Amino acid sequence: MSSQFPQLIEKELVSALQFPRAEVLPDTHSIKRRKKNLEEAMKLGNNYRVKARITFEDSERMKQIETTVWGVTDEQVIFKGGTVIPISRVHEVRI
Repeated sequence: MSSQFPQLIEKELVSALQFPRAEVLPDTHSIKRRKKNLEEAMKLGNNYRVKARITFEDSERMKQIETTVWGVTDEQVIFKGGTVIPISRVHEVRI
C-alpha cells in the first residue's frame, strides 16, 4: 500500500471513477482477510446500519469512503444506491 494519505470522498462520486483490473493486495492471506472483513461490514451494515470506512485505489490514487456495505459478491462491494467498487481495488476495511 502506498504511503500517501487517502482522499476522503463522498460515496456518490464513486460511480464516476475508473478502476484498473489489477489486484492491490500482495498475497492470498490478505485477500482472504479483506473478504472476511467486507462480509462482517455487510452484516453489521444490514443489521445495525453500521458504517465502514473503505480505503481503495482507483486509476489515480488512494481514496476512502465511509458508508454502509449492503452487499459483497465474489468481485464487487455494493453500497446503498447500487454504487459498486471492485473488491480487487480495496486495500482496507475498518468498522
